Amino acid sequence: MGRIKDWEELTIRDNFLFQKVMQNRRLCKRLIEKLLHIKIKSLTYPTTEKTIEASPTQKAIRLDLYVETEDGTIIDIEMQTADKSLGWLPKRTRYYQAMIDLNVLGKGKDYIELKMSFIIFICTFDPFPGNNRKVYTFSSRCHEQDGLELGDETVKIFLNTKGTIGEVDEDIDKFLAYVDGKAAEGEFTRDIAAEVERIKQHNETKVEYMTLMMELKEQRREGYDEGRTDGRAEGRVENIVSNVRSLITKTGWSPDKAFDMLGVPQEDRASVAEKL
Repeated sequence: MGRIKDWEELTIRDNFLFQKVMQNRRLCKRLIEKLLHIKIKSLTYPTTEKTIEASPTQKAIRLDLYVETEDGTIIDIEMQTADKSLGWLPKRTRYYQAMIDLNVLGKGKDYIELKMSFIIFICTFDPFPGNNRKVYTFSSRCHEQDGLELGDETVKIFLNTKGTIGEVDEDIDKFLAYVDGKAAEGEFTRDIAAEVERIKQHNETKVEYMTLMMELKEQRREGYDEGRTDGRAEGRVENIVSNVRSLITKTGWSPDKAFDMLGVPQEDRASVAEKL
């Protein structure tokens, strides 16, 4: 069972704290500019920790950092710390892209109005084991003709804090080292570290985190325990499904992380995942 971290233990790699740091518009703007090698005049936060739901019957997603630039470019940045090495991460970017596009079209826009979008995963592990690159960038290209882009204006980027191969912006290199647990070096990363410390001294934010964790503990104690004591296997699984779904909706965690935090037995995970 995944242990719930104390407030004092949180670092930039924890989703909750990463989201709070990125609400600092100046730091968020600088991070995106350095990641994408672009200049941004302004950023808009449609909401903090944006939730997208295509319909009442479909699974919602909660995004760590969802912003739009002045020209309508959409940028989603996610912190990923769960290394399952089973190929689920690329499929997750595909799902996020679909939901982001449907969210835009749901506002009455035509598909031709879809703007450029970037989905960026900051990974504390190599998302493509054995390649050891610092950054992996994917866009749609023609297999038969070199240099021919599809032009759908979608890009997926994976950053690897453990990577040693390839060149990235110097400040991004130091930021990735900081996410990986190294000391903050360079002006930009030191600014990030200072914001982390400022937030951790903020009592209201601490209470917000503790309230969320209390809800998680309550789910563990009442919800999951009820399901585990149910004598019927199907009833047990249904109870677990309900609690995992509730936790994902509240936190935006992946199913695997929710399984770990709730202590779902390995023998139940396949049946629960199928029902999710």
